[in-house]
Amino acid sequence: MPVSPIDYGRYGHPDMVTVFEEEHRHSLWLRIEAAVAAAQAEMGMIPKEAAEDIKKTAKPDIVTLERTMEIEKSTRHDVVALFEAIAEKCKGPGARWIHFGLTSNDIKDTALGLQLNAAFDILIPQIDALCKSLLERAKETQDLIAVGRSHGQHAVPITYGIRFTVWLEEIYRHKNRILSAKESTGVGKISGATGSHAALGLSGFEIQKKVLKTLGLNVPIATTQIIQRDRLAEAITSLANLASTIDKIATDLRNLQRTEIAETYEPFAKGKQVGSSAMPHKRNPVTCEKLSGLARIVRSLVPPALENVVSWEERDISHSSAERFIIPQAFILTDYMVREMNRVIEGLEIDVKAVAINLNLSNDSILSEYVITLLTKVGLERPKAHEKLRALSNSAKAANASLLDAVRKDTDLASILDMDNLRIEEYYKNIREVSRRIVREAESAHKK
Repeated sequence: MPVSPIDYGRYGHPDMVTVFEEEHRHSLWLRIEAAVAAAQAEMGMIPKEAAEDIKKTAKPDIVTLERTMEIEKSTRHDVVALFEAIAEKCKGPGARWIHFGLTSNDIKDTALGLQLNAAFDILIPQIDALCKSLLERAKETQDLIAVGRSHGQHAVPITYGIRFTVWLEEIYRHKNRILSAKESTGVGKISGATGSHAALGLSGFEIQKKVLKTLGLNVPIATTQIIQRDRLAEAITSLANLASTIDKIATDLRNLQRTEIAETYEPFAKGKQVGSSAMPHKRNPVTCEKLSGLARIVRSLVPPALENVVSWEERDISHSSAERFIIPQAFILTDYMVREMNRVIEGLEIDVKAVAINLNLSNDSILSEYVITLLTKVGLERPKAHEKLRALSNSAKAANASLLDAVRKDTDLASILDMDNLRIEEYYKNIREVSRRIVREAESAHKK
């Protein structure tokens, strides 16, 4: 029975899971063997009849994964098992020429490049969809004034539009990093046992170019027996960075759904979904909590990815076992997280009444910076203005009174500040105008 929650379907979208299934990887190995044989025949290295025999044979319904794995039990080597499985099915001279001039990682790393290309092609549209949802929510809430929070305390006002735009900009930056990682990892190699093309000589350059062009992969300038793992480290690190931003958004939304705040609610199937087996009233932010948990797994994959950059001279195998875990998990879980966060953002409920209540919860103390600005403009030194507002804020809080009322009643301030200058609605209007501009600039910056 499956052990991994990916394998038994709890996490992961089928499109991404398929990319990393053994059946798919095996089919890519067969495809690469056939592509190499075709290029070698085109250059006169092997008979055309052999290449045609290999092409007809190297197909998953003829050379099955099951047979390859059966041979591997004896060879204890997966690629040797592959070409033996092909050879035993060849009906012509293909058995003689299969895997000619190649090393195992010519097949394995080139197949990995194809898998990563496919994985990025699945992930990037999901990132675009999340960006679209964040932009739509930003435009929708660009005028919705809310209390800002720093250190978990009420700070100066913000808008939900700004909040969504901050998240949007962060996701856009991750997209650019991921596009760079896609370019770095979308490579293959057909360069032999140490990268020197020793078996094929100078002709190896042309073979590599032809094969990789056929497969749609970039051609590296230099490799050893393997494609260097700094490329994969860039990819895994980029995914972990993206997962961390999703965790950040999820954490904010979890906090905003707390009973004491209750401004936002993630989607909840009201007819069926259950929040607690013990407390029927519960509506827990379980999706956001799940995303925070999965982000920890994705981040944990970065250290082995970085350690895999280190290799003994032209190659060792220490990276291989780690990559069997970290590459599929990183892509499958990150893709799943992006899809789930998009679902949350699309269906997010914002309680506008709760937002208004919280805005006024601290008796105008969030306007202290605004008052300091006014006092500085009318001539009071800013340190003195700050100290005055600090003292007034403390006394108003102790009395459970409004800070603005305390300002209006203060005789010292009355002598220098025209209380008619306390134009709170104008202050909020300016915040809304700033919010609209931020949202506009984000939309303009990222138009395709």
